[in-house]
Amino acid sequence: MLWYKSWLETRWQFLIGLVVLMLSAAGTVIAYPKVMKLMPMVPTIDVSGELGRRIREAAELARSYRGYVWSQSFGQNLTQMATLFAALLGSGSPLSQGSRGAALFTLSLPVSRNRLLTVRAAANLTELLALAVAPSLLLTLLSPAIGQSYSIKDALAHSVCLFMAGTVFFSLAFLLSTVFSDVWRPWLLACAVAVVLALCALVIPELSRYSIFRVMSGEDYFRGRGLPWLGLLASAAVSVAMLYVAAKNVARQDF
Repeated sequence: MLWYKSWLETRWQFLIGLVVLMLSAAGTVIAYPKVMKLMPMVPTIDVSGELGRRIREAAELARSYRGYVWSQSFGQNLTQMATLFAALLGSGSPLSQGSRGAALFTLSLPVSRNRLLTVRAAANLTELLALAVAPSLLLTLLSPAIGQSYSIKDALAHSVCLFMAGTVFFSLAFLLSTVFSDVWRPWLLACAVAVVLALCALVIPELSRYSIFRVMSGEDYFRGRGLPWLGLLASAAVSVAMLYVAAKNVARQDF
């Protein structure tokens, strides 16, 4: 019953996220032949500064299909959208959904508060895992349609990075949901933290190697350095710590 209740409370966030991420992955694959047609024009583009450097870097990555997929999907679109939907899935604890009457009904169920939060977190993390895996596998499945191939090993490796780093933003929103009674403030605050972290890595290049988005995009794996185990373990540790604090917050609340 608790699993089904958790599904009902977040099914639309999950389904919308799944559709958006799948469309993004499909669009990346479909656009590749058009990108290849534009490649001869890149040397003629005279753009200086940071913008020019980024254009040249993107063009260099796009010379191989694997580089193109990473730069467009895991390096940008999927990582950004997975962050947004991870925070959205974590927003709104099982004790703050809807009206106060709904929260009181939930509390009246013959289960502990820890059990309620554990099931809700597990159900939502399962949804987040699906959001990480499904679009990655779609890249592999659709690539033959344009005469290319994308390794299922690469897809699964990037799925792991997307999921593990994404749990940090999920857990942050989940924690904030034990402080605020609505859905939107936890989501907006978690997204604001993500923006600040991204800007810090962009403005201070020395911090980019420690950025959670570097872990989330699987850049080290893409560049042949293997999975970023330290970053993945750190993400897991931070997520568990925030979920633990969330459980403690709910345990001492007087409803």
